[in-house]
Amino acid sequence: MAQISFRLMPAVIIATLALANGVWAQSPDSTAREQELIELIRKLNDRIDKLEERLDAREDAKPATFAPGAAVMEDRVQQLETSVQEIKQSTPPAVGSNAYAQLPQWFGDPHTMRAYWKDGLRLDSQDGSFKLKIGGRIQNDWGYFTEDSRLERSLGEDLDDGTEFRRARLYLSGAIHDNVEFKAQYDFAGGDADFKDVYMGLKNVPVVGGIRVGHFKEPFSIEELTSSKYTTFMERSLVNTFAPSRNTGIMLHNHVLNDRVTWAAGFFRETDGFGDGSGGRDYNGTVRVTGLPYYEEDGRKLVHLGVGYTHKNFAGDTLRYRSRPEAHLASRFVDTGAFEAEFADIVSAEAAWVHGPFSLQGEFVESFVESRTMRDPSFWAASAQASYFLTGEHRPYKKSNGTFGNVKPKENFGYDGGQGAWEVAARYSYLDLSDARIRGGLLRDLTVGLNWYLNPNLRVMWNYIYADAGSRGESNIFLWRFQIAF
Repeated sequence: MAQISFRLMPAVIIATLALANGVWAQSPDSTAREQELIELIRKLNDRIDKLEERLDAREDAKPATFAPGAAVMEDRVQQLETSVQEIKQSTPPAVGSNAYAQLPQWFGDPHTMRAYWKDGLRLDSQDGSFKLKIGGRIQNDWGYFTEDSRLERSLGEDLDDGTEFRRARLYLSGAIHDNVEFKAQYDFAGGDADFKDVYMGLKNVPVVGGIRVGHFKEPFSIEELTSSKYTTFMERSLVNTFAPSRNTGIMLHNHVLNDRVTWAAGFFRETDGFGDGSGGRDYNGTVRVTGLPYYEEDGRKLVHLGVGYTHKNFAGDTLRYRSRPEAHLASRFVDTGAFEAEFADIVSAEAAWVHGPFSLQGEFVESFVESRTMRDPSFWAASAQASYFLTGEHRPYKKSNGTFGNVKPKENFGYDGGQGAWEVAARYSYLDLSDARIRGGLLRDLTVGLNWYLNPNLRVMWNYIYADAGSRGESNIFLWRFQIAF
């Protein structure tokens, strides 16, 4: 009896869904979820029909005599046949029954989560007050290097070809009660699980807008704040030498005037790869303001302007600036070495212009260092880049924080003959790390890139870099990246 009653449970479920099918199919307000239930009923009926066919075939193939144990098998087959008939012949409960009432109650619950895919796995409650997203990225880089003899002598080594997983990240982010945000992102590239964005915050706070606490990027530089998933080139420009990047702190941020202006200001402490820091006085104060004086056609045409400032105190009163030639697999070509410095004031100016498939972007950063033992040195960097989509797309702009977002091809590769999106780009960067008694060196990079966006999640990148370190030597660098991000 226990086995038979267990088999009767699908009958009740099927009958209830069948009644819902009959009622909701007649309603002009049928939802997509209800249509999914209708399709489920049809699939279950098909499976029942196939099961009956299998049972009929088994019946025809019965041997004239039974081997030991065949009688037990026969009994189980008979029970299964009976359960199938009960499912098909069962009548639905009354419209006012509890079984019938539970379905619309479940569907109507505002906290019922809906799972779907939108460039990543998402779960949202029906009222939108609870949201979750599970995502990540994998970036596999390959590099080939040639250098002259001067650079070999300067570095004391040859540049070796190689490959690496530049980033291998997983994260969970979301919103709770519509006004609490959180994100927990970890990077496993390099063999350990370093913190990246690990924070919590409040949204829609009167006057302030948003408050964020945890480990995240300080509000400085459009290139630094644009996710590595969406940057035009494999590595950020030489300007990034001065960007403070991620630290642990608290930040106020908002976007106002119809999202045409953004501002963010925060107080941070310099921390390690796990968000920890103690001792010393290495605190930063950072602020950034951006504006959109021109914005048309949902971002296909725009002008972006921004400024940033950060005050950095240095633990142990020492500072060191150094940089690679926009290739993470390469050695550092310029280096100030550690020198005495009390603090630095770093200022930046940024601009971008998008006109359909064509875009320009530029940035300038200068670091003014305060030192007790020498004339105060200053160092600076600048970059300018241009890109063009051969297939007609444009760089999408995120008005909420004044950065660029994910490129979505007009036609995904392989879908109805689509070719994906193709982008060509070029960039020039300049970095000066020599001033006062510091002789860190000069570095000039010319980068040419080709990007193939197969779909919103998959991208292949090719970069060629001509790196000129002046008297220290020159190098030609060829890079490839295979990236999936969701």
